[in-house]
Amino acid sequence: MIELTVDATGLARSRFAVSPLHEVAATLLPWGLRPATHADPWVARARRVLRRARLPLLSALALDNGGYVPDFLSPHPSGPSPTVEEELERVRDTPPERVLGELEALRGGHPCVGLAGAELPPDVRQSMDRGGAYVARRAAQELRRYWDLAFAPHWDAARAALEAEVDRCAGVLARRGAAGLFNTLHPGIAWSDGTLRIDSRFTMERSVPLVIVVPSLVAARPGVAVDPVRGGRRPPMVAYPVRHPATAPASASAELARLLGPTRAGLLTALGSPASTAQLAERHFLSPATVSYHLGVLHRSGLVTRARSGRAVLYRRTPAGSRLAATTPPANR
Repeated sequence: MIELTVDATGLARSRFAVSPLHEVAATLLPWGLRPATHADPWVARARRVLRRARLPLLSALALDNGGYVPDFLSPHPSGPSPTVEEELERVRDTPPERVLGELEALRGGHPCVGLAGAELPPDVRQSMDRGGAYVARRAAQELRRYWDLAFAPHWDAARAALEAEVDRCAGVLARRGAAGLFNTLHPGIAWSDGTLRIDSRFTMERSVPLVIVVPSLVAARPGVAVDPVRGGRRPPMVAYPVRHPATAPASASAELARLLGPTRAGLLTALGSPASTAQLAERHFLSPATVSYHLGVLHRSGLVTRARSGRAVLYRRTPAGSRLAATTPPANR
């Protein structure tokens, strides 16, 4: 169990963020090999891409069992939704002493929290001999290629799902406060009496100045990134799995399809939860241009609304659209 004590000031400074490189680094953990049953298929394919792409440094740092993946591979998000280019630049600019300190933490472990040390693979040792700046540059190069091959084709839809989760959390925060919010994230995360408790195989109690919370489509259970460098002051980052809806499109009734046409009826039915054009295109096997055209018709008709969420535009049904989708009788079977 990890216990993070946060005072009122720290709670006010705590924030949520969507991080592309956090999702990349998460596949290097054991659940990259054994993703949760609800994970999208690309999550399970990512680790296979890593092996085939000949990315020796990342492959050497990937875990099959328990352990530690250096945090400089997934820097703390600097804003609510940084781009992958911004995060890759931060990896390249990681201070050399931070890079080497985290790799030494990997070698030496962290006995006081239950993290055992591990022998560094030869490729990692050889890279360290050339200095922390070299390791940072090489890591950024490999992360860029891994991203392009395994993540870029799916990121628009993934980001929309993650930002929709952040929007959900904002609504819970407004209605139930911070304590109520933390208790809705995952059964393994609980808040009480100023302390955030996260189920973990590690054991630690620490007072922290704030917490950065990152929803994840890759993580199979909650995780905490705590600064492993001696004397480090970086705030902890808590990741938790998003129980996002299945990506199979909902089926519109025959009557709704006759009224609106099958494509617009399917899109309206699917918008019971917010989604982006790219996400809908992937779910319905349509081009983004086709989805955009039909969403425009539904929007002008007052059946859907749209709003920007970070860098994505999310569509959702209006009350009129929901009434139409709900009151149209199902097709005879």
